[in-house]
Amino acid sequence: MTPIRYLHLDVFAASHGGGNHLGVVTDARGWNDARMQRFARWNNLVETTFLLPPDDPKASYRVRIFTPHKEIPFAGHPSIGSAHAALECGLAAPVDGLLWQECGAGVLPIRVEGVGADRRLLLQSPGERVLETGHDAHPLLGAALSGIGSGILPPALVDGGRRWWLAEVESESALRAWQPDHSAIGALAKASDSMGLCAFARVQGTSRVDGNQPDYQLVVRAFPAGVGIVEDPASGAANGLIAAYIAQAEPHGPLAGGYTVSQGREIGHDACLIAHMVDGAVWIGGRTHVIVDGHLHWDGR
Repeated sequence: MTPIRYLHLDVFAASHGGGNHLGVVTDARGWNDARMQRFARWNNLVETTFLLPPDDPKASYRVRIFTPHKEIPFAGHPSIGSAHAALECGLAAPVDGLLWQECGAGVLPIRVEGVGADRRLLLQSPGERVLETGHDAHPLLGAALSGIGSGILPPALVDGGRRWWLAEVESESALRAWQPDHSAIGALAKASDSMGLCAFARVQGTSRVDGNQPDYQLVVRAFPAGVGIVEDPASGAANGLIAAYIAQAEPHGPLAGGYTVSQGREIGHDACLIAHMVDGAVWIGGRTHVIVDGHLHWDGR
């Protein structure tokens, strides 16, 4: 059994330990579906990814993304982390500043900005569709949003790689202090076949204790009850949908061109995500840190 290089990454972290965990098996040639699923189940992270040579000649590499229970076609932080691993291991190199990732959602571009510790990767999100909008868009939506006031934009069910309910709320302080009804969010997710609820708030005026303006413009909390997670520390796909929803609803607004997101502090993390809108396309990304770089010995089949 030949050891395989394995990376444990911290994706979208403002500092080490602030982001979302990801395990990457950097060479999964010869692994069948059952072997990948068994390792992902044992690894017990939200997602584990497996890198392979591309099938599409346009792609830089191919990735398969597994939760402990099933394979999924696309997710944000596994895509960014897998691209980081491909660069770190010399499996791919950018051409004209882009990597091309082949996954279940197609061949998606990833922009490479900077080098070394300052490198940022930004993924172009799949196209989004607003399926429903309004506070009465679903009979279970009111219960899921109980205990917090609404913001400017109405709630919406948006699909784009993953399906989320998005809800703007009244303020950063209210969102950070909110104690949501997780069972109500779970019921909404199940009834609407969605990931769950992603709430966001705009930063208004000065928010820090020292009176200075924070270095982010949006606060996000994501509750993916539809996949059995209480709260997610850093949500690439959901943030991509939020950015697209804001840009569509407010094409000339202050956030339409891009902004920085703070997420995860309520659960002991500190994630920083960047949203850019370029020629109508949404790019979501940030930095990734390698926390563990070792070799995998896995004979499970």
